[in-house]
Amino acid sequence: MTTSSARPLLGCIADDFTGATDLANMLVRGGMRTVQSIGVPASGERVEADALVVALKSRTIPAADAVAQALAALNWLRAQGCRQFFFKYCSTFDSTDAGNIGRVADALLDALSDAGASGESEARAGAFTIACPAFPENGRTIYRGHLFVGDVLLNESGMENHPLTPMTDANLVHVLQRQTPYKVGLVRYDCVAHGAAKVREVFDALQRDGTRMAITDALSDADLYTLGEACADLALITGGSGIALGLPANFRRAGLLADKADAAQLPPVEGLSAVLAGSASKATNAQVAAWRESQPAFRIDPLAAARGEPVVEQALDFARGHLGNRQPVLIYATATPDEVKAVQSELGAQQAGHLVESTLAAIACGLHELGVRKFVVAGGETSGAVVQALGVHTLRIGAQIDPGVPATATIGDTPLALALKSGNFGATDFFAKALRHLDGTVS
Repeated sequence: MTTSSARPLLGCIADDFTGATDLANMLVRGGMRTVQSIGVPASGERVEADALVVALKSRTIPAADAVAQALAALNWLRAQGCRQFFFKYCSTFDSTDAGNIGRVADALLDALSDAGASGESEARAGAFTIACPAFPENGRTIYRGHLFVGDVLLNESGMENHPLTPMTDANLVHVLQRQTPYKVGLVRYDCVAHGAAKVREVFDALQRDGTRMAITDALSDADLYTLGEACADLALITGGSGIALGLPANFRRAGLLADKADAAQLPPVEGLSAVLAGSASKATNAQVAAWRESQPAFRIDPLAAARGEPVVEQALDFARGHLGNRQPVLIYATATPDEVKAVQSELGAQQAGHLVESTLAAIACGLHELGVRKFVVAGGETSGAVVQALGVHTLRIGAQIDPGVPATATIGDTPLALALKSGNFGATDFFAKALRHLDGTVS
């Protein structure tokens, strides 16, 4: 990282690794030079950037652990001098009744409401926030508090089959209310349609009524820009990456952010290429199928790995045969919902997930030894495991590949080019497209 006296403007905490790059992508598109850290950096480390994103792996861990990690990230971001804070989670609001979205948001609000820590103006602003996972560009919209994925409600979108955070209720007010003892409200679409000033009036009314967090409707990017402007004075904003669309303009209006044409520029990275997929989402299943039509692929069997079979060595032997001809390979554990349930019934959901992540992480290390320097990784949990195994600590964020997914490059002595994809994101041809971006053949 680069030492600088410049004060970062926005400090972000993301609950998984692909979500962090998704958010960073939005900020770069808004002209903010953005650096993403993998985990909380050392306390004395200073970073040169307009926006800082701390990527945690906290979406599915126990709520108390998620809170502790988020507060550690907040403390580091405050020490960097950030003016505003953002808690980022998935656009499908992945969480259970035990947390972690509500529990983490409450803890961050409590910390930012501490007048002794940051002054009374921030304390007042820290008493209220929004929750807006909407991402219209990727088909996530909110109407009357209900989250839609494309044309269907969240609980009919396939997310009801998620192995770790099954989403069976599309009413986000109800979902969030089950995760917090405080009152949850709603900022309706007809209010958002009247502009930022009207939204701020509703914020004030909700706070007077004792509301601490409010779900906000959003059907279009225009709504997200309106909401972003309305949130200019909030100490904390929570949501998906979409709500970040309107934040850079707030800093620009305040004279704190200059236009930067090179915000997305990345250094070139030489080396071989590979794709790793652990997500079982519909989108990733389609991407795997598309790749397999014309490119080499090797499937990991979690049950074989559980039996102690040498699946890592088998996958690397397969890769070696193709990488020698500079042909990129896909190594995947992606499966249908029924196949996932069958594995979980034998191994348990947590053990099955951990096994897939650790296996793909070990394969990533082996691929690195074979000369792979450009990785496309599908799945938030898988991405977290892979970057940790590869010893990645910081990423510079580049141009968008598909909505929500940017190209990135590591900061350090041995550069890597990475595309870290949330399971549900990306077009059917995403893997091939991402490799073209990482190869530098797409401007």
